[in-house]
Amino acid sequence: MQAIILAAGMGRRLGEVTREDTKCMVPVCGQRLIDRTLNALADLGNISRVLIVTGYKADRLKAHIGTRYDDRLKIAYRHNPDYARTNNIYSLSLAKEEMQQEDTLLIESDLIFDPQLLRRLISSPEPDAALVAKYEPWMDGTMVRLDKSGYIVSFVPKRAFSYADADFYYKTVNIYKFSRDFSRNKYVPFLEAYCKAMGNNEYYEQVLRVLTLIDGAGMKAVPADGLKWYEIDDVQDLDIAETIFADKEEIMRRYNQRYGGHWRFPRMLDFCYLVNPYFPTERMRDELRANFDTLLTEYPSGMYVNSLLAGKYFGVKQEHIVVGNGAAELIKSLMEKTKGRVGIPFPTFEEYPNRREGTDIEPFLTSDPDLRYSADDLMSFFADKDISALLLINPDNPSGNFIPKADVLRLAAWAEQQGVRLVVDESFVDFSEGFRDNSLLNEEVLRQYPHLIVVKSISKSYGVPGLRLGVLASADQPLVDWIKHDVSIWNINSFAEFYMQIYGKYVADYDHACDCFVEERKRFMNRLSKVPFLRVLPSQANYFLCQVLPPYTSAELTRQLLMKHDILIRDCNTKKTLEGRNVVRIAVRDSKDNDQLVEALKHL
Repeated sequence: MQAIILAAGMGRRLGEVTREDTKCMVPVCGQRLIDRTLNALADLGNISRVLIVTGYKADRLKAHIGTRYDDRLKIAYRHNPDYARTNNIYSLSLAKEEMQQEDTLLIESDLIFDPQLLRRLISSPEPDAALVAKYEPWMDGTMVRLDKSGYIVSFVPKRAFSYADADFYYKTVNIYKFSRDFSRNKYVPFLEAYCKAMGNNEYYEQVLRVLTLIDGAGMKAVPADGLKWYEIDDVQDLDIAETIFADKEEIMRRYNQRYGGHWRFPRMLDFCYLVNPYFPTERMRDELRANFDTLLTEYPSGMYVNSLLAGKYFGVKQEHIVVGNGAAELIKSLMEKTKGRVGIPFPTFEEYPNRREGTDIEPFLTSDPDLRYSADDLMSFFADKDISALLLINPDNPSGNFIPKADVLRLAAWAEQQGVRLVVDESFVDFSEGFRDNSLLNEEVLRQYPHLIVVKSISKSYGVPGLRLGVLASADQPLVDWIKHDVSIWNINSFAEFYMQIYGKYVADYDHACDCFVEERKRFMNRLSKVPFLRVLPSQANYFLCQVLPPYTSAELTRQLLMKHDILIRDCNTKKTLEGRNVVRIAVRDSKDNDQLVEALKHL
């Protein structure tokens, strides 16, 4: 068996990355794509020759390869001088004589892939086969549809792609196995005819499409399930590929620097970011979808309307509430406006202390091994401290510690007497037991405690982080007015505004979702507690802080789950006051995902 590698393209979409080299010379995690492919072919041990079709920057590619593979591979070249005006159908046609001489592996050079994919393809008993993967949103290019036996029944070019049929599509990995007979008797004759009729600025998959239409199912689809691969067309592809294929020392740094966007890694199960797995309902999603075109093409309202909607949403006067592009936008304004020293219990959600100089923070550290503390603990500690504001995240992040509402109100009364502004972030309060009575977002409460400020992220408990919604409420009218003027006039988009507009119809569904969550958290904690190397701290939020016990450390457990099981959890060992404690934070998802994590932990 021989291999043909198509490496003539210019890679224009990679911009500066391919200014001096063709795409297959791009390094990913320190190794060039062409070297990865050649090493994978050499390891097979049965490749008679490798024919590389060159074009753009061919001399640099050939000089790089040099004689380094001579003891393992017989490498030859065929040059496409018209690489700038033709497409890969012409590059492949330049190798048509070789294709008819023996069985062929056809590989596009802009791929990074697990070498086991080649072994999987070769071991297929079918003489003609293609590696395929179930369609995912990041995929582009030629798709195929399969019959019940796993044969390809149609090739779907990019221009014929239909999102209505996306559930039935598979993406070609762009690695094929052609038998000599197939190339000689079918593919090459049709390739010649197609080029003559349609020209050379086409794709070689078009020939496969025609053959499939005429000759029916003849090419077997070999699933790439469970093995990593990625096609690199632009700088975002390159960034994602470098994350997927990073080694264990680098992989966590690359994931953590993204701060979200994990939908670009659809095979990964994300137990790091925190949302409600049971809301919004499908009916609410349908209403959002039904209004997509309008929301996409129309401007959102300004702060006046959005604060009116938020007030209706939470039962607070319009004048006392401000809407943010996520709670993070409001936290930034609030912390910049707050003067003097701020009392902060640690560990905490670090967006707050990160907005202050270290000398402006009065830290409270609990001595409890489970990181529990009460309102009385805070009042006792801060009674003689010179602070202008006190932060309480309730339930706390990442510990899950929760102070009951009656005690928080006692703390608010104490703060009023001390002349201290109390900031309560209750982004996770709807996950607590008895959640219907635990919120401070109430006009009567705000009026009674004018020094009280309540912050809430809608992303987390309402399951819509992509909308970037948060609110801040207080009867401190000058403060609320200042923040409204500090944020942009159009600080949220039309989708977020519409979500607030329709939420009232789904209140009962939301309550039910929170009830379901509380029950699932109990079940999940019971299962997690049986993992011998985890000590699970009790929590009233949608996550558990867990101490990792030997033989693992928090860093090693996080890496093992990601690299072996595509599961991401949060290593909290770098959080302030948690250094060296070997703790991780694990989100609570639905029962199916939670069980998958437990099985992975049991496997480890």
